[in-house]
Amino acid sequence: QVQLVESGGGLVQAGGSLRLSCACSVRTFTTYGMGWFRQAPGKEREFVAAISQWDTNTYYADSVKGRFTISRDNTKNTLYLRMNSLKPEDTAIYYCAATVKSYRDSGGYNYWGQGTQVTVSS
Repeated sequence: QVQLVESGGGLVQAGGSLRLSCACSVRTFTTYGMGWFRQAPGKEREFVAAISQWDTNTYYADSVKGRFTISRDNTKNTLYLRMNSLKPEDTAIYYCAATVKSYRDSGGYNYWGQGTQVTVSS
């Protein structure tokens, strides 16, 4: 059983930064590719960033490339998302997710956290 718990969301002004964390309760964290997704009000959930099992490869949506950094600490079973230069359009609920398939396959994630709200004011 995989349990994912996000934290670190909040209210921030445009141009500010936040770091999201996702604690993963799983026997072998390195079995899973990990990703971040987000869902804004009235919109479908979209892919944000992903990272391979051993932190050797990352993949970003064009909308966040150069501003967001995904990382993982395999000794702490924790996934991170560092978000810089935040924009109002980044406002959404952010979800972490795990997959045993390719980390680049956004449709292959089958374990999800409950989400954390990020609100960016203009």
